Amino acid sequence: MIDELQLDHVVINVRDDMDYAEGVFSELGFNITPRGYHTLGSINHLMIFGSDYLELIGFPVGGVVTGKNTRADLTTAPVGINGLVFKCANVDKTYKKLCELNMDGDPPKAFSRPVELDGKIQDAKFRTVSVRSDVFPEGRVYFCEHGTPELVWRDDWQVHENKIRAVSEVVIIAKEAASTADNYGRLVNAAAIEKADGTLTVNTGDVRLTVCSLDQYDLRYGSLGSKLGDRSALFGALVFQTEDQIANFPYENLNTGDFLAERHPDRLVVRLPRYDSVLEFVGLNV
Repeated sequence: MIDELQLDHVVINVRDDMDYAEGVFSELGFNITPRGYHTLGSINHLMIFGSDYLELIGFPVGGVVTGKNTRADLTTAPVGINGLVFKCANVDKTYKKLCELNMDGDPPKAFSRPVELDGKIQDAKFRTVSVRSDVFPEGRVYFCEHGTPELVWRDDWQVHENKIRAVSEVVIIAKEAASTADNYGRLVNAAAIEKADGTLTVNTGDVRLTVCSLDQYDLRYGSLGSKLGDRSALFGALVFQTEDQIANFPYENLNTGDFLAERHPDRLVVRLPRYDSVLEFVGLNV
């Protein structure tokens, strides 16, 4: 669809548990932005990297923001990784291309959230357009046009104690792995490549999409993996590239029930049971 498509961000839905989630991700060494309040009624925190970011999204306890409508796409969606978002320069043109691919969902929408910088309130503005939900049942796949990127990518938000510098891979579990990989290939204009272990890879300009069967996923993550259950597909893990050797990554020794961790020579896998999410950290030695 678009040559050299680039990742904008990935999303974890924490629903009405945002206060607790903020503490969990802070303990993992992420530098978390102040809470945002969208005009659509949702709330968020971001962890900004070089050119992409991780978003925690949810809604206030009780599901109501005064004067706003609660977002049904969050209140009904399962807790966990539920968003894969690509950059786009013009969502109207992207929507036309989604229509050509027969992947179009709702027309583009615009929203904003206030950001306080240096004592002044400014509006961070966004326009998004989504792929139709039945194309990728693992979660929301959509495109984001930033009207004010300078209010998102700021130097003081891009430095993290855990030295994360980018999202490098998104792992997808699918009962129909071949057709899922083919759909991603059509979306990003890149052929799916079968690796030696049988998994399928679709490469964008900066992030690798790995589509695997449940058995292949279990081989990679074992007991720390998420369960597919009665779903046909699931975002199984987010993989982050650190600036350091993984041997120096200290975050497996977390003594609360919020984390389960397993260290490998070249990676650290952390499961967050409360949010049914798997995070994998890889170092410069990979």
